[in-house]
Amino acid sequence: MSVKVVPGEVTTVPTSETGAVDVHAHAMPLPLLQRLADRDLADLTEVPAGIVRLDPRVSGVGPRAPLPLARSMYDVDVRLSEMDEVGVHRHVVSLPPFLFASTAEDGQLATRVVTEGNDDLATYVADGPDRLLGLGSVPLGWPGAADEARRALDDLRLGGIAIGSRGAGRDLDDPINDDLWALLSERGTFVFLHPGGVPDPQRQKDFWLPQLVGYPMETALAVARLVFGRVLDRFPLNLCLAHGGGCLPSLRGRLDMGWERKDVARTTAVPPSEFTDRLYYDTAVFSPVLLRRLVEDVGAEHVLLGTDHPFELGDRAPLETVRALGLAEADERRILSGNAAGLLGLTVPS
Repeated sequence: MSVKVVPGEVTTVPTSETGAVDVHAHAMPLPLLQRLADRDLADLTEVPAGIVRLDPRVSGVGPRAPLPLARSMYDVDVRLSEMDEVGVHRHVVSLPPFLFASTAEDGQLATRVVTEGNDDLATYVADGPDRLLGLGSVPLGWPGAADEARRALDDLRLGGIAIGSRGAGRDLDDPINDDLWALLSERGTFVFLHPGGVPDPQRQKDFWLPQLVGYPMETALAVARLVFGRVLDRFPLNLCLAHGGGCLPSLRGRLDMGWERKDVARTTAVPPSEFTDRLYYDTAVFSPVLLRRLVEDVGAEHVLLGTDHPFELGDRAPLETVRALGLAEADERRILSGNAAGLLGLTVPS
């Protein structure tokens, strides 16, 4: 269903607002939350107030932590209205990381949460068939992750795969995930990496630091392991990073220096930046200066529109964010829609 973008090739997708494709949007279908509640893994009593509480085995966060649940997370009509308000034609929708069960110690629990999530996400996006496309999840770190990816892509007809930054206590370069990487690279599947935890959470318990600082750090760690663990060398993934790659872009020089000067870090034939430059990055960096630098570093053909909708830390004016950069029309078109259309096999209306 997905095809690869040829670097430097202009995909003929219009620049109009109706053509914009947001690859970083989330949903939490109510049927999934109700399934969890039926097993005492979720508390839905505050849903009318926009809050859900999940068991830590599912969420990976503290017990009874209030998690935001905007109505568009489960109401497609509200989502479509919100998309119209900001001029986005299509959402590429994934479950948020606290529905990945990435810290669960029970493989059966993790797999059940993921499979039920994929089933309900497929139903959710089917209610907006011309404007919503789902990304399936997988039980990272457990046997059978590749099987669930195959089911999500082939049986549920989801458009790609969303992954966290670790699972089952294992990092992404653990050999248990090799079957998954082999499948996704062979098919050229669009893969969206969203941080699924934070380093040293005790130091980040205050000031909303897990989202403000921890997520960007976690993304950099996860991708560094993919590079030095030779995953990206062995499996050329169509991998897009949430939040503009977090801290990763600013670490490119340091990673290359380590590769050059430390024998233990020279695990690949080429420096790390050659791998990170092949990845894709969303625009959710919340600074025009940093976004312009990202485009300069990796090229417009590797940057995709992404907002983190509908969370409160999302980009509320995504088209203005891109157009404020003053890019050439062809580069603006790539970022707003062309790159995503090519990677996901989408047709965007003119």
